[in-house]
Amino acid sequence: MTKFFVDGNGVYLGGFDGAEPPEGAIEVPEAPEDARQVWQNGAWSALPDLVPASVSARQFKLQLLASGLLDEVEGWISAQPLAVKIAYDNSGYFVRDEPMMQAGFTALGFAAEQIDDFFTAAALL
Repeated sequence: MTKFFVDGNGVYLGGFDGAEPPEGAIEVPEAPEDARQVWQNGAWSALPDLVPASVSARQFKLQLLASGLLDEVEGWISAQPLAVKIAYDNSGYFVRDEPMMQAGFTALGFAAEQIDDFFTAAALL
């Protein structure tokens, strides 16, 4: 029978069946849904929010359309240097922390949380 263990800080160590867990391991009743969760006060912490580092060009542009931003962004792109236009037109992926991407979101007045929300929504498309 598999038993599940955490360390003294509640960090998940794994499930052990017939093998000895590391010294100092503490048994918990079940494994977490996600190994990044922490055992605290008799329960697993909430699932971590995961903001994708990048999305495909298809996802990015469909999210622009869904958000009503496609025309505004394409207008902004058309006023940028040729390198920005080439990157927008030919990138297979859009990377959240890339400097050109940050410049575009800044120009549109997006806060960091709004950028996170945009990429999270785009990743679902």
